[in-house]
Amino acid sequence: MNLELLTQLTQAFGPPGHEEEIRAIIRDIVSPLADSVWVDPLGSLVALKKGTGGGKKIILAAHMDEIGVMVTYVEEKGFLRFTRMGGINPLTHVGGRVRFADGTVGVISVERREDFSKVPTLEQLYIDVGATSREDAPVKVGAPAAFMRPLVQQGRRIISKTLDDRVGCYVLIEVLRQMQAIADDIYFVFSVQEEVTLSGARTSAYKIDPDMAVAVDVTGTGDTPKALPMAVEMGKGPAIKIQDSGMIAHPAVRDWLIAAAERAGIPYQREILLGGSTDAAAMQLVRGGVPSGCVSIPCRYIHSPSEMIDIEDLEQTIHLLVTAFNPA
Repeated sequence: MNLELLTQLTQAFGPPGHEEEIRAIIRDIVSPLADSVWVDPLGSLVALKKGTGGGKKIILAAHMDEIGVMVTYVEEKGFLRFTRMGGINPLTHVGGRVRFADGTVGVISVERREDFSKVPTLEQLYIDVGATSREDAPVKVGAPAAFMRPLVQQGRRIISKTLDDRVGCYVLIEVLRQMQAIADDIYFVFSVQEEVTLSGARTSAYKIDPDMAVAVDVTGTGDTPKALPMAVEMGKGPAIKIQDSGMIAHPAVRDWLIAAAERAGIPYQREILLGGSTDAAAMQLVRGGVPSGCVSIPCRYIHSPSEMIDIEDLEQTIHLLVTAFNPA
């Protein structure tokens, strides 16, 4: 496993609609590996690995953007009120730090409340950037910020912010690096704005007009204390999606992935996610419809500043996709 690469990907700045920094990093990495690379009008990065001819057009997609916040109001004393960019639970972010695009760092705190037994609402949180007045505040209304938390390896576990979905981007890079000559044209799509609208994958898929599409993302687990029952655990292999709240995986794509896992002896899990979806939900609906599916990496504490995955799940996900495209 390339820990340096995963660290570089997870620590890069890239809230929805502001993916320039992470896109530049990925473009530098994939350009020597692909036959052609371009950025589409909405900002998604596409790297094409051409087949030998006579094959299909297939998309592998992972989103570059991360959850974040955006300033909505600067108070008289310089404290910042904000809204969410993607799914954010106020409970997991109090006391955390955020970084703005210009490098400004702020601390998320909560205003005094009458009832401390209740979980604070987003409207009760604010960001302190050390300003003393509205005029002194270094950022303005509309400024996006991303959460700050370093990557740590602890045994076979990885803990970091933004594993959703920089770990998916890592998988695409490694699959592209290991891709051998095949008949199919593979479009590696590093999409934008998945956390808010799925619009990057939707527009990229419309332009490419693929025969099949597969998203690579994270999924929740049912293996923590009093977790919602779910047949996915960390360390038990990649999860092949059956259904989530936004899509039903196409049976042909699902069975193709399962067959690849069984052929290679890769442990896998069947995923049914009750809340949340992926780029696959958008890609399957473009034009006349695209058979779509998803391979998920089990992840604890999704959409918190400290997400957790298992290294073996990550490596087996890469192995699964390489095997699927290179069955020999």
